[in-house]
Amino acid sequence: MTPVLLTLAIPLLAAGLLALLPGYRLGARLNVLASLLTFAAAAALFVLPRPAAGDYLLVDDLNIVFLVLNCFVGLTAALFSASYIGHEIETGKLTPTYLRFYHAMYQLMMFGMNLALASNNIGLMWVAIELATLTTVLMVGIYRTHEALEAAWKYFILGSVGIALALFGTILVYIAAQPVLGAGTPAMVWTKLVGAASRFDPALLNLAFVFLLLGYGTKVGLAPLHAWLPDAHAEGPTPISAVLSGLLLNVALYAVLRFKMLMAAQPEALAPGPLMVGMGLLSLIFAAFMLYRRRDIKRLFAYSSIEHMGIITFAFGMGGPLANFAGLLHMVMHSLTKSAIFFSVGHVAQIKGSQKIEEIKGLSQSHPALGWGLALGVLAIAGMPPFGVFLSEFLVVTTTFARAPLLAALLVLGLLVAFGALLIRLTGFVFGEPTGSTQPAKASLAPLYLHMALVLLAGLHLPGAVVEWFQAVARLLG
Repeated sequence: MTPVLLTLAIPLLAAGLLALLPGYRLGARLNVLASLLTFAAAAALFVLPRPAAGDYLLVDDLNIVFLVLNCFVGLTAALFSASYIGHEIETGKLTPTYLRFYHAMYQLMMFGMNLALASNNIGLMWVAIELATLTTVLMVGIYRTHEALEAAWKYFILGSVGIALALFGTILVYIAAQPVLGAGTPAMVWTKLVGAASRFDPALLNLAFVFLLLGYGTKVGLAPLHAWLPDAHAEGPTPISAVLSGLLLNVALYAVLRFKMLMAAQPEALAPGPLMVGMGLLSLIFAAFMLYRRRDIKRLFAYSSIEHMGIITFAFGMGGPLANFAGLLHMVMHSLTKSAIFFSVGHVAQIKGSQKIEEIKGLSQSHPALGWGLALGVLAIAGMPPFGVFLSEFLVVTTTFARAPLLAALLVLGLLVAFGALLIRLTGFVFGEPTGSTQPAKASLAPLYLHMALVLLAGLHLPGAVVEWFQAVARLLG
C-alpha cells in the first residue's frame, strides 16, 4: 500500500476501532498511535517514489506541503488532547460514551482532511471537505450545553450554505469541461482539467470561481463569511479549536488554490487575484479591530485566525514567486503557532475554570511554564522577530510595497492594529497579580514547546531543502 493510501486507511480504520473501545486511556493511546502512524506515512512521501496521478488521488509538490503539515499538527493535537480530555472526564464534562464518539470523530476528521488534500477529483474533494466539516460540527457540540449546541448549529447552517455554493461552482466547472473532456469522470479530474482549461468557456469559469471563492471562503473564515468561526472556537473542545485554526481552514484554502491554478490556465478568464486580495485585506483589517472587543480568550484567538487567513489569502492573491512563497510560509507558521496557542489556552482555561480574559492574569507567577509558553505564542503570532511569522509577514509586506504601495499601506495598518491588541492582552495574561486557581498544571507542555521551537528555528534559519521545496510550489501556483 502506498503512503498516500496509508494516510487515508489508518485514520479510517482507527475511527472504527475507537468507536467501539471502552475506557479513556486505551482510546487516547490508540488515537495518538493512529495519528503517529498517519504522520509517518505522510513523511514517507518525501523519500518514496510518488504514485502516478489517478482519477481520484494525486500527490504533487503542492499537496505534500498540506498533507505533512496536516498530519503533524494532527499528531501533536492528539497528544494535547489526551491530557485535555482526561481532565474533562475527571470533572464530569464528558461521559465515556461521548469520549468514544470524540476519538472516533477525531480520526474521521483526519481522514476527511487528508482525502480532500490528496484528491485528484474535484467532486471527491468537495465530498471530503464536507465530511471533515460535519465531523467538526459534531465535536463542537459535544458538551451538549445550550451555547455549544447553538455554536454547532450556526456552524452547520453557515457551513452548509458555503458548501452549497462550492458545490454549485464545482458543477459549473464540470459543465465548462464536459464539451472538451467528455461526460463523466474525466471532466472532474483536476490534472486533466488544468491541462485542457485553455479550451474551456471563460464565462463559465468566471462564474464558477466566484461561487467557489465564496463557498470555500466560508470554510476559510474570510470576512464577511466568518460568523461561525468565533462561536465554534469558543464552545467546542480546545483540541478541536487547534485543529480548526491550524488545519481545516488550510484545507478549504487549498481547494481555492487548486481552482485558482485552473483559472490561470485559461488566459481569457477572470484574474482571481484581485478577488482574493480584496477578501484577504478585508478579513485582516476587520479582524484586527475586532480583537480589541473580545472578552473570551478563545474568541480572541479565533479572530486572530481570521486575521491570518486574510494575510495568507492576500499573499496568494498577489501571486508571483515571492508572494506565493510568503503565503506558503505564513500558512505553515500560522498553523504551528496558532495550534500551540490553543494548546496553552486549553490548559489555562481548565486551571482557571474560565475562558474570560479578565479572570486570566499573572500566569508568569502562578504557572510560569504555561504562562511563558503562551507569551511566546502570542509574540510569535503578533509578528515579533525572530519568529517565523515575522519572516513571512515581512516577505508579504515587501513584495506588496514593490508592486502596490497603497495596498501595502493598508496591509501594514491591519498588522499594526492587530499587534497592538495582542500586546495589550499579553501583558494581562502574563504579568500582574494572579487571579483564579493556582493549582499546578498536570498536562504535558511538550506539544506547545515543540511547535514554538519549530517556529523559532524557521525564523532564525530556513533549511535550503525547505526553501527549494517552497520555491517549487510557489512556481507551481503561478
